[in-house]
Amino acid sequence: MIRTAAHRHHLRQWHHGSKAAVNCAVRAFRTSTVRLGQRAIVYSNNGDPSYVLSAVTFPNLPPPAPGTTNIRFLLSAINPADINVIEGVYPARPSPSTDLSSDARAVFVAGNEGVAEVLSVGDGVTELKERDWVVMTKPQMGTWASGRNVRVEDVLKVDSSGLSAVQAATLTVNPPTAYNMLHDFVQLKEGDWVVQNGANSAVGQAVIQIAASKGFKTINFIRNRDNVESLKSHLKALGATHVATYDELLDRAFRATFSSWTQGKAVKLGLNCVGGKTTTLMARLLGENSHLVSYGSMSKDPLSLPTSLFIFKNLTCHGFWQTRWYDQKTLDERLQMMHTLTGLIREGKLGSPEHEILVVGSRESDSDAREIIRTAISRLGSGKYGKKVLLKVEETQ
Repeated sequence: MIRTAAHRHHLRQWHHGSKAAVNCAVRAFRTSTVRLGQRAIVYSNNGDPSYVLSAVTFPNLPPPAPGTTNIRFLLSAINPADINVIEGVYPARPSPSTDLSSDARAVFVAGNEGVAEVLSVGDGVTELKERDWVVMTKPQMGTWASGRNVRVEDVLKVDSSGLSAVQAATLTVNPPTAYNMLHDFVQLKEGDWVVQNGANSAVGQAVIQIAASKGFKTINFIRNRDNVESLKSHLKALGATHVATYDELLDRAFRATFSSWTQGKAVKLGLNCVGGKTTTLMARLLGENSHLVSYGSMSKDPLSLPTSLFIFKNLTCHGFWQTRWYDQKTLDERLQMMHTLTGLIREGKLGSPEHEILVVGSRESDSDAREIIRTAISRLGSGKYGKKVLLKVEETQ
């Protein structure tokens, strides 16, 4: 792991991560007595993350109470929804924490997804033990931290064999969203077609890989860009059948290309995370009795569909939110989902997302840590990174 150097202000280091890199650390201590503390990325009020986020150092975790466990976060994902939560425009809201500062000031710890290692368990806890890996099952747990004390029922044990920390840290949001949308609305068979926009997103890439593992064919739409041919090649290497840009979709001649690709076979399922005019055009490609599933609106433009699609094609539209899926499912169903996804990973059918790791180092001051995270979020918001960003907040020294 590339570590942030001590006494150097505002150093930001991004790099590819691995399980070995996350798990190995060489500690240097300022005194002969080892006294590690914890750090969290927090906010007191909703607003622009590049302004409202800050870092707070708090004492090391006390022994866990009965029914709880102390965990150390190995990696935490930075997802678009996390930014929406901080902005205050997302339905799910975190619970405030009052135990992170000496004045009991209420703050919200950012972050929803990540993988953590169990440090210790409280009395009565039998399902977890030291060094187990866990993922979060309660929404908005506050994963942008070095460590937390959590209730056992709010985490789920994950078999770490054959998994990297990157894979485990990105296991609970995007892959299950992709899997469930492919299975919950249409009974697809091998050779059936799926169309989707936002195909280069983390969910889109998971859709491509899971669909390919099932023998489903995909037509994938992406935004035009300087390296578009390289991106097309990357998505095809993941298993995409065809990839086209929104500019191509806007061309009236594209329908003939589309028909040649599908050889006239009706497309039963469309997946939308963009909205706006291009989604309207994509919906027109769907066949009779098809389903359009929306799970995002990256363009922030409204989705407008012609009435004729409902009358003459019997189109059915759905919304999908993975958080709701978790709320409606039993523990056994959640475990089965994790088992299915980790099985695909171990079989090499679902790879890690392209990623970079942002490290908030152990010897950074809180003010430096604040600037590191604010700068990163600002750059992410401007679309300057096309990769998944994972956060590693180290314990303080």
